[in-house]
Amino acid sequence: MPISTTDQLFNLVKGLTKSEKRNFKLYAKRTQQAGEAKFIRLFDIIDSMDEYDEDQVFKRVKGLSKSQLSNLKRHLYSQILASLRLIHISKNIDIQIREQIDFARILYGKGLYMQSLKLLDRIKGIAKSSNQDILHYEILEFEKLIEEKHITRSRTVKNKMEDLIDESDNRNRIIGNTNKLTNLKLKIHGLYIQIGHIKNEKDAFVVQDYFKSNLPNLDYGSLTFFEKIYLHQSYVWYYYILLDFEKCEEHARKWVTLLEESPNMIEDDPDIYLRGLHYLMTSFFNQDKVDSFVDHISKFEKFQKTYGENLNTTSEIIYFLYYYSALVYKHYLLGTFEEGLNLVPELEEKMKLYARNLDTHRILVFYYRIAWLNFGQGRYSESIDYLNKIINLKVGHLREDIQSYSRLLHLLAHFELRNFSLLEYLEKSVSRFFEKMKDRNKVQLEMLSFIRKQLRSSNVPDEKLLKSTQKTLLKLASDPYEKRAFLYLNALDWVESKLKNKTVAEIIRDRREPIVQEDAGVTGDK
Repeated sequence: MPISTTDQLFNLVKGLTKSEKRNFKLYAKRTQQAGEAKFIRLFDIIDSMDEYDEDQVFKRVKGLSKSQLSNLKRHLYSQILASLRLIHISKNIDIQIREQIDFARILYGKGLYMQSLKLLDRIKGIAKSSNQDILHYEILEFEKLIEEKHITRSRTVKNKMEDLIDESDNRNRIIGNTNKLTNLKLKIHGLYIQIGHIKNEKDAFVVQDYFKSNLPNLDYGSLTFFEKIYLHQSYVWYYYILLDFEKCEEHARKWVTLLEESPNMIEDDPDIYLRGLHYLMTSFFNQDKVDSFVDHISKFEKFQKTYGENLNTTSEIIYFLYYYSALVYKHYLLGTFEEGLNLVPELEEKMKLYARNLDTHRILVFYYRIAWLNFGQGRYSESIDYLNKIINLKVGHLREDIQSYSRLLHLLAHFELRNFSLLEYLEKSVSRFFEKMKDRNKVQLEMLSFIRKQLRSSNVPDEKLLKSTQKTLLKLASDPYEKRAFLYLNALDWVESKLKNKTVAEIIRDRREPIVQEDAGVTGDK
């Protein structure tokens, strides 16, 4: 396999578990031919490095030319993947089925086409029951090829050929529907990346028209497992963009229920279950459904107990992202910010563990969540530390929403610390940032306006100004196109905290007191 950059090989080696490294060594020693020991030596050298250094490779492997190293890296890469395939074949039903198809092709190539047909017939049922539609179709087409070219006596069995043709046609239709639905998913997700949430009725009309014009005409009752999953995924994104979190919840729940009713599919594809559960939790959070949110955290913990030992690295990371997000959100909802801060060391340890696999977007989000926990608990200096990490990252327009709210929260934290001389400079900097933004909302502008007016007023929080800001924010909170902003920055609770001389956490706890007391007896965090 060609490798365009050394990073691919380095990241692959560094991403191996101890067990995978041990298995690779055993595999390499069994399969290597005379004179091939150099690629194992290269593996050991790369494994010992914190950062890739090609000069060190040449120093430690004498007589190696650049072209030889290039070939060696390519060979090592393919050998590692081959060893990983042997490990993961027992965990991935699609790899198992592909291997059996390969065996059937080998048998056919040896002229043993009846044995090949027998093997294909056996794995056809496995492919169907595990919803591997494309592999199922490939098996059917291979069967048709053999039946067409050879006398197999299959036509002596009543309706066997007709059934094979019908099954192939049906599977082809299913694949066609699946293709349309996965295209729809990608299109609607791309639309979200392009325009974000709707901001007015015109946006809503554009999104609705776009979705309906791309939605295939389907009979839900006749859909297969993955057709239903992909349809619900498309609707989740659609209603998420429209800020219709009730409908978003409805389709996320159906998505999760489909998987929970087929536990073998969770085992085969844990990521799709975790994503469904994440969007269900997000829908609860966005609707302020505290009881439902807290109750569903146990689903993550049940998942970990049932499937945790068999998760691959990607699934482990997805579980980490969604489970810890849910834990942090729980503390947001209940106002138990101090308990939430107890998660931070463990959260940062996990971020460090998965650093090579986490993109900047994920890091920004977690920094912001930690900053808000600190802010809500009245730890303003600590909040600023995390906000500075976001502000100082050179990420262009990536997650412009997080960048903008981070700057606003940064202003409010300095306001809380009475850093008024610094605030004047920061306010101008944030104003310039907002002017360059493609997507500003009224909540952001109102909070920025509050800071400006407060700076002109005095160095003491102005109660009249706070009440005026509160009145404006209450109006905005009832606007369906502005309500999303309050999920990023809980501006209303902050203003109330200033009027009542409390922390944001205390304001939320006062509102949630019965739920917080009930949750105190539940060991849901760890």
